[in-house]
Amino acid sequence: MTPAETKELEACLQRVSEILYNNTGPESLENLEAIENTVRAKVLEHVSPKIAFFFSKKRPELAEEKKEL
Repeated sequence: MTPAETKELEACLQRVSEILYNNTGPESLENLEAIENTVRAKVLEHVSPKIAFFFSKKRPELAEEKKEL
């Protein structure tokens, strides 16, 4: 990952964190355990499926390479 990509990723993650935080009840932020459980649940619910879907799509150039073999 390039430094520019790292910086862009960090900015995106900051915004995602803000959105998830704004949609979290105060009871989920009372202690470290609650915060960890909330973050894990929100990532599994909202973030991981989108990343998995993105990675599961085949890039057209890879599909073409396989056809040629």
